[in-house]
Amino acid sequence: MDDDRKTQSVQEFSRILSDLEFAIVNLSFGFHKWVEICMSASGTRGLSPMDILVLHGINLRARGRRLAEICMVLNIDDTHLVSYSLKKLLAADLARVHRRGRESHYETTELGDRTCDEYRRVRDEFLVPNIQWFIEGRSSTEMQQVTLFLKTMTAMYDQSGRSATAAAPSVIPPPVRTKR
Repeated sequence: MDDDRKTQSVQEFSRILSDLEFAIVNLSFGFHKWVEICMSASGTRGLSPMDILVLHGINLRARGRRLAEICMVLNIDDTHLVSYSLKKLLAADLARVHRRGRESHYETTELGDRTCDEYRRVRDEFLVPNIQWFIEGRSSTEMQQVTLFLKTMTAMYDQSGRSATAAAPSVIPPPVRTKR
C-alpha cells in the first residue's frame, strides 16, 4: 500500500515538474525573444540573444572579464558559443580585448557601453512597468524568493546532470544521426 502511494506521489510530482519545465522552456524562449526585440528597439540590430547576453555579461560591473568568467556568469559550458559571440562583438566594435600575459580580458567599448545603456533605457520604459504592475501589492521579498528559487533550480539541474553523467553506462552509444 505504501509503495502504491509512493509511486502515485512520484508520478503526480513528475507531472507537476513536467508542467514547471514546460513553463521554464516557454519563459526561456520568451526571454530570448524579448532580449532580441529590446536590443533592436534600442537601435542595434543583427545580434543573437547569445551575443546580447554576452555583451551584458562583459558590461556587468564594467570590468575586464576572461572567457571562463563570462561562461561562468552565464552558466555556459560550451566556451565555443561564447567565443563566437565575442568575435562578433569585437567585429561590431561593441567589445575590445586586452591581453594580460597569456590571458585575454574582454570589456565593452564606448559604443558597447552606450548600447547597453540604451538597452537598459528601453527595458526600463517597457518591461519594468509591466513587471512592477504584476508584482504590485507584493513585497520585494517575493521577487527575491522567485530569484532564489530559479537559482536553486539551476543548481539542482546542474547537480542532477552531473549525477546522471556519472551513472551513465561505460559504453556510450553513438550519437543519434540527424543527417540523411
